Amino acid sequence: MKELFRYIVIPALLLSFYSCKKDNRSAPSTYLTGAIMYKGDSINVERNQVPYQLYQYGFGKVGQIGNNTTFEQNGSYSQVLYDGDYKLIIPNGQGPFLWKQDVSGNPDSLSISLKGKQTVNLEVTPYYMIRNAQITAAGGIVTANFKIEKIITDSLAKNIERVSLYINRTQFVSGGDNVAAKDMAGVDITDPNNISLSVTVPPITPNQNYIFARVGVKIANVEDMIFSPLQKIPL
Repeated sequence: MKELFRYIVIPALLLSFYSCKKDNRSAPSTYLTGAIMYKGDSINVERNQVPYQLYQYGFGKVGQIGNNTTFEQNGSYSQVLYDGDYKLIIPNGQGPFLWKQDVSGNPDSLSISLKGKQTVNLEVTPYYMIRNAQITAAGGIVTANFKIEKIITDSLAKNIERVSLYINRTQFVSGGDNVAAKDMAGVDITDPNNISLSVTVPPITPNQNYIFARVGVKIANVEDMIFSPLQKIPL
């Protein structure tokens, strides 16, 4: 009976020690940050809508970290990780841009060797860029004047479905986060270098003397919009 007890208890104790040692591993503390960019300009998107996938190499396999990793509305991302080797992928069909692909048409991966805090920006090619967005308010009306530059002009080019001006009482501004919006169909754009949209500010409760605003471009057959940088507009 004593022999049986020893054969059962000793392995159990060893397993318990290993589990405690594993559970006592220090929390990750290395910051990986960056943003989606095009030639030095940030790509602004809708919050929680454009995903990316981060994988860690190790233990003979590659495991995805998290299932709901998305870019912030200013295009930035941030992860707290352990030092190690990772790869980052933006899935095909995500975002108002093209991410690099391999020869088979699969999304290419960006290898990251992380040792200490690191900033890794992600270069993409947007279909369009919003340029020189000037947003002002007067008499309870918000007006945006801006230009649209077509970046992709080859066989992968796409038309503009619409442009939109969104305003909101908070700094989250998009088609899903707004108190008022104004749209213009792409076919109604006569001069992409001189586009103007205006929207009336509705009553806001509780009252505040400012709003947040930005302009978005919806590209035909692309789910995600590209936006101008967020602006806080005094009323």
